[in-house]
Amino acid sequence: MFLASLPQIAHSEIEKIATTCEITICFHWWPKLSAVEGWHQDKEQSFGLQANAQVPSGFTFSNAETVIYAIALYKPREPELNSIEQLIENDINKFKTDYKGVDIKEVKPIVSIDGKSFKSLTFFPAKSGNWEQVSYAEEDDFYLIFTISSRSKKGFDSSVSDYKKFINTYNATSNLTK
Repeated sequence: MFLASLPQIAHSEIEKIATTCEITICFHWWPKLSAVEGWHQDKEQSFGLQANAQVPSGFTFSNAETVIYAIALYKPREPELNSIEQLIENDINKFKTDYKGVDIKEVKPIVSIDGKSFKSLTFFPAKSGNWEQVSYAEEDDFYLIFTISSRSKKGFDSSVSDYKKFINTYNATSNLTK
């Protein structure tokens, strides 16, 4: 597998990795996250999901009760999206279509270390399904999406403070001081 770091675009703290995928080069972009005690990156799933996939220590993405992941959507590759509001509305409509009876609520925004406010929504199942919180922000040429997803309410409740730590310590401008 070929790994290379790509130059940073604008001021984003986005990790950019290139790997070989069969006969082409694949580009993986996701928000760079600070370490949170008790969690680690599942690299294999990160590459497969195109997201920074975090799991509790001792688990993988596939066997953990609760996972956290962060996505960086490069705006030029998403020409159908005109705003973050449209992205959020698309997600809400998809949840309503795919998960009948899902309870969607806007909750208090989460603020990153550099003052970026992430609009946050919870998506809780009516009967069965995953308990999720999704937080959205914009950064230069990227839409940022952070998600916690748990198979149970108990798992969600016990991990949501760690989810907030990932966002609270996210620093979009840390490259400016390097």
